[in-house]
Amino acid sequence: MENFYETVLTVLKQDERFVAEDGTFLRNAVYEAAMKTDGRLIRLLLANDDVRARFFLDVDGVQVFDKIGFVWVINNRLFLPDSYTRYKNAIGLADETGGLLSASGQVELVFPYKDCVLEGGQTKENQKRQEIFYNETLAPDEVDRLLCPKVFSGARLFSSEGSQPIEQFHDGDNLIIRGNNVLALSSLCGRYLNRIQFIYIDPPYNTANDSFKYNDSFKRSTWLSFMKTRIQYARKLLRESGVIAIQINYKEYSYLKVLCDELLGEDNYITTVTMKTATTASFRAINDCPVNVSEFILIYAKNKAMAKINPVYVACDYSEDYDSFIKFFDQDCSHWEIVSVDSLIYEAEGVSSWQQYKRLHGEHWKEIRYKKKAAFCMENSDRIVSLNTMQKPSQEIVRVIEQSKKERNRVFQVGSTYIYNGRTLAFFSKKLRTIDGQVTPTEILTNIWTDISFLSLGNEGGVDLPNGKKPEKLIQRLFDLFAGHGDIVMDYYLGTGTTCAVAHKMGLHYIGIEQLDYGQDDSLIRLQNVIAGEQGGISKSVRWQGGGSFVYCELAKLNQTIVEEIEEAADDETLSDLYQRMLQSGFISYRVNPETVDAAADDYAALSLEDKKRFLMEILDKNLLYVNYCDMDDTEFGISAADKAFTRSFYGKGASDEILI
Repeated sequence: MENFYETVLTVLKQDERFVAEDGTFLRNAVYEAAMKTDGRLIRLLLANDDVRARFFLDVDGVQVFDKIGFVWVINNRLFLPDSYTRYKNAIGLADETGGLLSASGQVELVFPYKDCVLEGGQTKENQKRQEIFYNETLAPDEVDRLLCPKVFSGARLFSSEGSQPIEQFHDGDNLIIRGNNVLALSSLCGRYLNRIQFIYIDPPYNTANDSFKYNDSFKRSTWLSFMKTRIQYARKLLRESGVIAIQINYKEYSYLKVLCDELLGEDNYITTVTMKTATTASFRAINDCPVNVSEFILIYAKNKAMAKINPVYVACDYSEDYDSFIKFFDQDCSHWEIVSVDSLIYEAEGVSSWQQYKRLHGEHWKEIRYKKKAAFCMENSDRIVSLNTMQKPSQEIVRVIEQSKKERNRVFQVGSTYIYNGRTLAFFSKKLRTIDGQVTPTEILTNIWTDISFLSLGNEGGVDLPNGKKPEKLIQRLFDLFAGHGDIVMDYYLGTGTTCAVAHKMGLHYIGIEQLDYGQDDSLIRLQNVIAGEQGGISKSVRWQGGGSFVYCELAKLNQTIVEEIEEAADDETLSDLYQRMLQSGFISYRVNPETVDAAADDYAALSLEDKKRFLMEILDKNLLYVNYCDMDDTEFGISAADKAFTRSFYGKGASDEILI
C-alpha cells in the first residue's frame, strides 16, 4: 500500500498550492482544500486512474468524492511528507487524539524562543541566516507554568559612576530586562499591574523584507497570535488613563486594527497616525506609482473616557491669513484702527499698490513680499490679527457681531473676544510657541505627520540599526501627547533603545524589554551614552546634560540555556550530548517517552543536523525555559543569594505566584 501513498503524493505535488518553495509538502493546505471540496483538487484527483478508483464512487454516472476517506489517508501515519515528520510521528509527537498537529483546526502558535521571532540560530537581526525558525503549537495544558513570574538574575545599577551589582529594586528605578518579552510582561504584572501610563511598540512586521519568518499557511494567523498574548498583558499593565501606540505597516494594519478592536475595545480607539517614512528617490519603476512612503501608528486607550491626552502643537509656516495690523494698540479697543500689512510693506518701500511693488521687484515679487510680511508679523505678533468667523458663538457675541456690521470700522469687545465688521479677531501672537528652542508659528497636531525625518538617523544615540530604528523626535512627540511628569512608559520591543533613551532625557520613568543582544548597538550601550550626556536626537532641544540611572537584569535561564546550545551546535556528537543531558535533567515534554525515542534511534540517525536540532527544540518542556519565582529556592536551579534577594525585592515580601499571575 505504500506505493499508493507515493502515487497520491506525486499527484498532489502537481498543484503548486500544496508545495512550499523549499519543496516541503503542505499537508494542511491539502486538508483545507479537501474540506472545502476544492474544484482544482477534485479535478487533479480524478485525472489519475488509481486515485479516482480509491476516492470516488460512481453513482448513476456521477463521481462522488469520499472526503472522509481522503482525509484519513493524508493524515495516516504512512503518508508523511518527510523523514522528520515521520520520525516525530513514530515517537508520539502528535496531539492527544493521535492526529497530527498540522491537521488540527484549532492551532495556537506561540514563540517561546526568540521574542523578535528571528530564525533559529540568529542572535542579531541582520545576520540573515538560512536556518530553521523554531516554533510549534503548545496546548493550554502545556503552558500552565510558562507564564508564571520568573526569577531575575545579574541585576546591575548603571549610573554616571559606572555600574555595580545590586540586590534591591526601588519603585523609582528605571528598568531594562533581557529576556523573552511575553514572559517578562507576565512577570511585570506582579509589580506594575495598572501602573503604566504609556506603551509604545514597534513589533516585527509581516513583510517580504522583514526578519519575521512564517510557516506556510499560518503566516497571518501566526503573526496575530504572536501579537495577541502580548497586547493582552500590555492592557493589564496600563493605568485606566493609559494609552498604547503600535507602529505597523500597510500590510498588517487592517488585521491588527481588528485584533485591537477585539482586545482593547473598539470604543477605546483614539486614532491612526499616518507618517511619511520614506521619499520617492529610491522608487524609479513605473509600477511603484503611487509610491508607498507611509507607516501607521494605531493608538488605543485602556479607557477612552479617562485617557490622558495632552494638546500638542507643531511648527508651521507663517500664514498670510494674518494680514491685518492694529494701529493705536495701546488705547481702548474702540480707538483701534485696522490696516492691512501689505499697505505697510508697500509704504515702507515707497509704493502704493501691488502693481508698483511687482514692477519694483520683478517676477519674484510675491516671494519677497511673503518673507517681509512674515518677518514683520513675527516682530509685531501681538498687533497682527486675522478676521475669523467664530464657531458656536454665545448669544451676547452674536448680538455684538450684528451691531458691528452696522457700526463699521470699529472694534468691539465681549470678554476676551474682539469683534470687527461682523468678524472676530484672532491674534497672531497666540499661534507662537517655542519648538526645539525657537519661537515659531504653530498649529494643532493632526494625525498626518510629515515633519519627522526617517532618513538621516545614522548613529543617533551612538548606536546604529539599519532596519527598524525610529527617530527620537517621533518618540518625544508620542510622550508629549500621552505622558507627563512622574509617569511610567514602556517598550517591550526595545531594539537599540530609542524609547528608553528619549524617556531618560525627558525625565520619565521607563521599562524596556529586549531578548536580542545588538552588541555595540545595544540599548545598554545607548543608555550609558545618554547618562554620559550624548547630544544626538532630542538632546539639544531638551537641553540634555547627562545623568540619571537605570537597572539592568535578565530572566534567569533554565531550558533557555539548552535552546541556545542547540542553536549553536555544529555536529551530531554535540547534539547527542545535549540530548543525554536533557534526559538526565528531566526537562523534556511529558508527551515524549524516552524509551520510544530510543526504539526509533535509526530514524533519528537518518535526520539531517537541522532536523535533529528542530526535534530537540520540540521535546523541551516549555514551562521550564526560565526559572519560575516559586522554584527559586530549589537548589537544583542554582540561583545565587544576590539574585534571590533582588527577585524578592522586586516582587515584594510574601509575594506568591497566586497573587502575581
